[in-house]
Amino acid sequence: MALAIDSQRSSPRHGDDRDSDLSLRWSGRVSLTRRILAVNIFALAMLAGGFFYLDSFRSRIVDSRVAQAKREARLIAEALAAAQPKAREALAIDLARSTGTRLRLFDATGAQTADSRAMGLRNFTLVDPDTEGSGARAGRFLDALIDTVVGAERAPLYRERRAGQTWPDVPIAQQTQQAVATVWRAPDRTPVITAAAPLPGQSRGSTVVMTAINARDITQTVRLERFRLSLVLLVVSIASILLSLFLARTIVRPLRRLALAAVRVRLGRAREVVVPRLPSRGDEIGMLARALSDMSQALRARIDATEAFAADVTHEMKNPLASLRSAVEGLGMVREPVLQEKLLSIVRDDVHRLDRLISDISEASRLDAQLSRAKFEPVDIGAMIDALLNARTQRGIERGVRMLADHRHDKPLLVLGEDTRLERVFENLIDNAISFSPNDGLIAISLVVDAREVEIAVEDEGPGVPEESREQVFRRFQSIRPTEEAFGKHSGLGLAIARTIIEGHQGKIAVESRSDQHNGARFVVRLPLAEMS
Repeated sequence: MALAIDSQRSSPRHGDDRDSDLSLRWSGRVSLTRRILAVNIFALAMLAGGFFYLDSFRSRIVDSRVAQAKREARLIAEALAAAQPKAREALAIDLARSTGTRLRLFDATGAQTADSRAMGLRNFTLVDPDTEGSGARAGRFLDALIDTVVGAERAPLYRERRAGQTWPDVPIAQQTQQAVATVWRAPDRTPVITAAAPLPGQSRGSTVVMTAINARDITQTVRLERFRLSLVLLVVSIASILLSLFLARTIVRPLRRLALAAVRVRLGRAREVVVPRLPSRGDEIGMLARALSDMSQALRARIDATEAFAADVTHEMKNPLASLRSAVEGLGMVREPVLQEKLLSIVRDDVHRLDRLISDISEASRLDAQLSRAKFEPVDIGAMIDALLNARTQRGIERGVRMLADHRHDKPLLVLGEDTRLERVFENLIDNAISFSPNDGLIAISLVVDAREVEIAVEDEGPGVPEESREQVFRRFQSIRPTEEAFGKHSGLGLAIARTIIEGHQGKIAVESRSDQHNGARFVVRLPLAEMS
């Protein structure tokens, strides 16, 4: 049974605030499976950004090769300028072969005067893309796609110049007297780098040497790294998707089963619903499953108790109603004053009995809800027992029954609770002990304290409670009364109400045999001590 304290209760507005903290404004309607996949795919998309990093990597390599081409062109120009005119052709062939470039010389007018290809060295050959396989075509397509996405500047297409056409590097090198370079795009999308440098020691418009190289190794390196990254991304993607599906399966499926069971409980099918407890799971899903299972079992027990209570109420009220109806019908037929008085006495007793029964039933039915809203405060249980005994002694105790309280404690014995409810419990126990006590009997009330709780025991010298009936006496409408007591003076709800109140205070109540082996019953109440700061 839940114990609610006013200081811990929250208003509906506060509950709404807590709900808003758990709400998902932009993804609340998206299933959990899709959200898990989306999060993992987003992480994969970040990994896929490595493809765009490779584009910047390629750009840095190209820039480095451009600077290298300028240095080579300048060094070749210096070497050719220092050589004898007759030895320049052989030197140009050697330099073209060693650098892997195509060398061409242009005069002051921009006309080509020498070419390593014409000299028989064919180390500069462009690849026809139509002759390549599907892998190369896929690589070119991916190159074009990434260039489009990142907005890379597209290099001009490399084409051989016809007679009368001049390479753009040549006049710039002639005018600036410095090495210049240009990056071109071959038909197969590999870079072609041309560099031009004037021969030193000459005036403006002097002879210029131009180198050209098809840097296919740059594209091959980038494509190889891209292929490796693709393999990594593929493996990680498959693993991530499988793990996401596994995670969704282990989270979403049990949640759906629990939600379905909760819906069936809500539809009034609590008796036939089996909420899975997931005993093998020690995570939050397992905790939720067991909490829902316990909740459904408690609800089922509450429904059963309510139905049993309704049946018991009907049964208990039928007896006085039947007696009352018989007495009323007899009043209409009896004319003797003595019999009429007896019937009227029966009517009065039955009316009192019904009134007492209805009052007890009303209190028992509302007790759980009232305890859940009660404001619990520290209560000195020792002072309460003393006050109850003094009040009862002043009213007088029938049949010479004596009462004795024994609690050797100077400090207050504080428990958290509602004093009027706890008084009702101990009044009930004291009345019960008086009812069963013999003439001149003794009722002993003792209080014992340990580290965390206080034990209150009420002992009488009556016949005691048989061991097989000790749990039964706490059930509703179970009344085991002394034989000399008039029938109908008790509803059978007193001890049931007492147990409900004690359990609502997080305590326990039970009936035991007396420790001194004497006849009598011993009712024991255990309540947790209040933790005072």
